[in-house]
Amino acid sequence: MKILDVVALNTDLPEQNLYKGQVGTIVEVYEPNVFEVEFVDLEGKTYGVETLNITQLIQLHYQPLPQTI
Repeated sequence: MKILDVVALNTDLPEQNLYKGQVGTIVEVYEPNVFEVEFVDLEGKTYGVETLNITQLIQLHYQPLPQTI
């Protein structure tokens, strides 16, 4: 994953008021598997920014992926 990739949470983070399925954008890469993710509502207002591990995220794709053999 890299900066500006769109991701979704695959776990609940109730302490941060973020829940599985919420969509965010990677805005910084701290380590190969650690990212700062910004969560923005449909009006463009940020409602969360969290440092998350790759195990807490799933990358979203808006086009077909190349087939792997």
